[in-house]
Amino acid sequence: MDKKIELLAPAGDLEKLKTAVIYGADAVYMGGTSFSLRAKAKNFDREQMEEGISFAHSHGAKVYITCNIFAHDEDFEKLPAYLEEICSLGADAVLVADPGVFALARKTVPELDVHISTQANNTNYHSALFWKELGAKRIVMARELSLREIAHISENIPNGLEIEAFVHGAMCISYSGRCLLSNYLTGRDANGGACSHPCRWKYYVAEETRPGEYMPVAEEDRGTYIFNSKDLCMIDHIPELINAGISSLKIEGRIKTSFYTATVVRAYREAIDDYLASPELYESKKDYYKAEAAKASYRGFTTGFYFGKPNAESQIYTTSAYIRTYDFIGMVKGYDEHTGYALIEQRNRFEEGDEVEFMSPSGISIQTIGEMYTLDGERVSCAPHPQQLLRIKVNAPLKEFDMMRRKITDIKE
Repeated sequence: MDKKIELLAPAGDLEKLKTAVIYGADAVYMGGTSFSLRAKAKNFDREQMEEGISFAHSHGAKVYITCNIFAHDEDFEKLPAYLEEICSLGADAVLVADPGVFALARKTVPELDVHISTQANNTNYHSALFWKELGAKRIVMARELSLREIAHISENIPNGLEIEAFVHGAMCISYSGRCLLSNYLTGRDANGGACSHPCRWKYYVAEETRPGEYMPVAEEDRGTYIFNSKDLCMIDHIPELINAGISSLKIEGRIKTSFYTATVVRAYREAIDDYLASPELYESKKDYYKAEAAKASYRGFTTGFYFGKPNAESQIYTTSAYIRTYDFIGMVKGYDEHTGYALIEQRNRFEEGDEVEFMSPSGISIQTIGEMYTLDGERVSCAPHPQQLLRIKVNAPLKEFDMMRRKITDIKE
């Protein structure tokens, strides 16, 4: 099969961008310090954006800049200069939702491709054609669409208009992410990038004449997470996604960790490549792909709206906690092939003698941690300090951005 399928990954900061690219993403999406819908992500200032775009392009990957807020008039004072800046830095496209921002982008930087965000509620081919006629290059599908509906849209739009869709990550309970709960309850505007995620909170019912008396919305006394969706995972449905006409498979998670980015991108990269090379090989490994994706923290998996409306099985009513099967304990920063020592940045505590896994874009190696030294040459037996740099004896070569992980033995779901 020679059809090009793009794997699109989140980049919440420079490390995550580099991680996504190294682990196999064809493109990344990221936000600047303004006009993006992920205010909690570290995001990119001008210097970081320039470095990130240069790094991605040097590895054959594209960079899309999110500018998908619903803008107020005052936002337009700085928008033209911002659009000109990201265009001059070499961004491959800008992602927008607001028609006014779209019109400004087409006028200010007509050479820059524009992608229409899922926040624009693209649920039919008529709206897709509308954006195409105005100059859009790509439409990101609303998350509420089934594969059958996406296939119908694909059949009714010209070949030059690309379709992108989310295939993995957290699901928003509001229509294509256009939520007012956060603004109402906390004053933080979800559509301005500052969502406080009240859909993950525990809720009770209170009767207005009995203030302070909280009654659980369930048949038990632990409360209930009535808005709390499982995470989307479509890794064992790659053929259906491609056959529906989706050309860019998008992973959610700009505020997730580098370990999440590496783990999920690596799993989808292998699944897509295997399917395009041999559908039979892909079918034989579907359980493996899903198991690998699950080694990043998640809230249980669902297929969302792709095969019909979600039911109670797509929600989690008892907790908003993540399921974690592996701990991310270290990031490889360098390796000396002459001495066999790796430079490791600690992310969680580990000790000399621990058996750990080193994950790389090409595979997994199980190794035992040997002698450990601080950068000052002091011998230590454990690494308890966050982001401490250590030189560690390992028994097989490593590369920068390889990740050290350890299986959790007392998993709580």
